[in-house]
Amino acid sequence: MAIRNITQMGDPVLRKRCKEVTAFDARLHQLLDDMIDTLHKAEGLGLAAPQVGVLKRVCIVEYDDVLYELVNPVLLSSNGSCVDNEGCLSVAGFRGLVRRPQQIEISYFDRHGNKQHLEAEGYFARVFLHEMDHLDGVLFADKMIKKIIDED
Repeated sequence: MAIRNITQMGDPVLRKRCKEVTAFDARLHQLLDDMIDTLHKAEGLGLAAPQVGVLKRVCIVEYDDVLYELVNPVLLSSNGSCVDNEGCLSVAGFRGLVRRPQQIEISYFDRHGNKQHLEAEGYFARVFLHEMDHLDGVLFADKMIKKIIDED
């Protein structure tokens, strides 16, 4: 396992659409393990593969001490709307208000290729949607309604 560098806004890799994972093998497991170590060191809620320079449809979310590993995630449905603040490990310097669905339903595969299903709402849903956006080259700053915090 290793800590990987987190790419920052301006790096072209963050603007590319990621490719689907077809092999659920040791290389995927290594990527996920490295992403987990990197997320913990950065003290974030989620991390997507392009944030560590890998153009694969892989992201992780750690919420309420539960770790979710999502491979090839797909948004099945969404309902409602809410606005809340977001930040990003790849967007240093500010946070912003972003409108997202209140409730979501997603499907994805785990690291072993087993199909999974998840329903989430509120901030829990927001974290998944934020990470899934990265897989399509979208940053929260692209959807930001209002900049709310300048960070040092």
